[in-house]
Amino acid sequence: MSTSKIKTAVEEMVLPYLNGNGFELVDIEYVKEGSNYFLRIFVDKEGGIDIDDCGRISEYVSEQLDKNDPISDAYFLEVSSPGAERPLKKQEDVIKAVGKHVFLTTYEPIGGAKEFEGLLLSFDGETAVVRTGKKELSIPYAKVASARLAIVF
Repeated sequence: MSTSKIKTAVEEMVLPYLNGNGFELVDIEYVKEGSNYFLRIFVDKEGGIDIDDCGRISEYVSEQLDKNDPISDAYFLEVSSPGAERPLKKQEDVIKAVGKHVFLTTYEPIGGAKEFEGLLLSFDGETAVVRTGKKELSIPYAKVASARLAIVF
């Protein structure tokens, strides 16, 4: 089964449980590192998630994976918080990040750069406006390769 099909199958398995228990699915990764495969599920909730939350989710996911078995290879399951520099995978994530410090990369240069870090001033579903230093940049969402929250030091 392809990586995207595995991710979709796992998402369909875990979403009802997560949504029903106040959790938000942030991302799913299925990657090979060295000779090992890892299935990583990143979850969050209002106020943040703790180790007990991760343990409960991991137990549920393990049971579902044992029943449905969408992955033929041996792998390690990891359930964790997305961390302080949480990825912004969906438009809803970007909307929630308005007013926060973000780091964006683009597929092609905009104003001579492909990386932008600053305060996300607005997002209307098509354009993100980011203040970097004293400049405000309008970045078309279709050109955003990746986005995440950024820590300001």
